[in-house]
Amino acid sequence: MSTFVLLLATGLGLGALYFLVASGLSLIYGLMGVLNFAHGAFLAAGAYAAWWAASGGLPGAGGDGWGFVLATAFGVVVGAAVGAGVELLLIRPLYRRHIEQVLVTVGLGLVGVALLRGIWGADPLPFPRPALASGVTTIGGAAIPNDRFVLLVAAVAVLLGLLALLRFTRIGLVIRAGVENRSMVEALGIEVRRTFTLVFAIGGAVAALGGVLGSVYLGSVSPGQGTSLLIFAFIVVVIGGLGSLTGSAVAAVVVGLVQQLANYYTASGVGDLSVVLLLALVLLVRPGGLSGRTA
Repeated sequence: MSTFVLLLATGLGLGALYFLVASGLSLIYGLMGVLNFAHGAFLAAGAYAAWWAASGGLPGAGGDGWGFVLATAFGVVVGAAVGAGVELLLIRPLYRRHIEQVLVTVGLGLVGVALLRGIWGADPLPFPRPALASGVTTIGGAAIPNDRFVLLVAAVAVLLGLLALLRFTRIGLVIRAGVENRSMVEALGIEVRRTFTLVFAIGGAVAALGGVLGSVYLGSVSPGQGTSLLIFAFIVVVIGGLGSLTGSAVAAVVVGLVQQLANYYTASGVGDLSVVLLLALVLLVRPGGLSGRTA
């Protein structure tokens, strides 16, 4: 029983990590129709920024308590800045040119990995872990690492925060209205381009948060970390339904549990195969994903 509880907690924690990465993808595509293959670069930039801050680059950051919070906040700010910069410089001129969007974001993702390798090397670097995430909590006889709970709390907070932003705030109203009828919103004197930049900044910030907490979960940060997580994030977004945050949340939980249970009860590596088979099954039975939304 304790083994199953541990697998369940680990699967939920992994699903929470996948959602943190996938939520920015889902937000950007659902609101703006941009399939951002550079999302992994946002994640890696935030993770390395937090690692740099926690390793002594930023006074007061690192260690436990508020020091780790400060390092995480620094990584999130860097991720948001990278996302906003990409939208301003590269995506804004290409909103009606989807093929060029894909090519640019793919190229940017490759450049980001190469840049990080050039600066910090290709080997993984140990990521500072706060005492809270390093401890364990015993539930049902299973010693569950606390980093799983940190991921779950962060994922729930991000989901509720994004839904509240889009549904109950003026900024969310402007974003949704600008997506539906940009000309009408601009005729009312509202600058839609700024809100689109904000969407990319939010996506970059959430990706960076996923990168920081993913580094705590994995115990290290590496240049290819964003790319590997991005693959599962895309799977989660497709299974959940393109552009659906709640669908992505449900899909992330399913993917995390399937991956962990299949790896343990069959053989190592079968979990990844099971996730791909699950993706194929969903596309065959319900092409719009769990939410029923299609591109």
